[in-house]
Amino acid sequence: MKKFLRWTTRIVGTLLAVLVLVLAGAYGVTEARMRRTYDVPVAAPRVVMNAQQITEGRRLAVTRGCTDCHGDNMAGNTVINQFPLGRISGSNLTRGKGGVGGRYQDADYVRAIREGVSADGRPLLLMPSNEFNGMSDEEVAAIIAYLRTVPPVDHEQDGNALWPLGRALMAGGVLPLLSAEVIDHAAPRAAAPAPAVTVEYGRHIAQGCTGCHGKTLVGGAVTGAPADWATPANLTPHADGLGAWSEDDFIHALRTGRRPDGTELRAPMPWKATSQMTDTEIRALWQYLKTIPALPDGSPRDP
Repeated sequence: MKKFLRWTTRIVGTLLAVLVLVLAGAYGVTEARMRRTYDVPVAAPRVVMNAQQITEGRRLAVTRGCTDCHGDNMAGNTVINQFPLGRISGSNLTRGKGGVGGRYQDADYVRAIREGVSADGRPLLLMPSNEFNGMSDEEVAAIIAYLRTVPPVDHEQDGNALWPLGRALMAGGVLPLLSAEVIDHAAPRAAAPAPAVTVEYGRHIAQGCTGCHGKTLVGGAVTGAPADWATPANLTPHADGLGAWSEDDFIHALRTGRRPDGTELRAPMPWKATSQMTDTEIRALWQYLKTIPALPDGSPRDP
């Protein structure tokens, strides 16, 4: 019995030592990635600050998901706060205490939105710039114009923190948190398609869907998602997805949050945001979704 206990103690001790080494390695790797700085020269678009541009910027902030992380007042929301995963909040973008609005220049906003890089050159955590990288100059300028007008809100947040599980998942490539790592910052910027009911413009809009539905838009579970979130749906034209839907069904769902059978679209599907999309945006998105490969549920989210 004593021999058994001795061997058991040694095995447990060895496993704990290995676990500590793995976590230490994960911490070192992830910390280096988060502290890396990126030198990304950008040209600021023309921000005219007229009523039309500001109004469009407010609409884009909602429909493109900015309010999900930064809040309706742009003062920042806590997006993840789960032990042992981590705590991540969207920045306070206002000019209030704790906000960046008073010191961010137009180029800083461009760098954050399109490149996932903060004003000090470090990568932003959970900022989905890989989805926003193709935004047109007009779209980015409108968002900046709107952010310049939001009222200041005093909101000092606790710093972002990645805890053991979050570090391990990030180090293992399971939890992609730094879009700055996957964006080609030196690549020439392609012109964004003009707003029209076209496949090209629909593809442009669909970039904002990939964060939850995956690059293939097949849906499926999202690593690190809150337990009460619904599993993102399959948006491909497969029978498991939108194969039996009509364009009218699709428009109705994005406008009202109800599927053709009357069931509700649950969080994180932001139907209150998509309800503010233009008819052109929704119809173009539908045109694009009809052209993508039809994939059954369970197919890889990323090609």
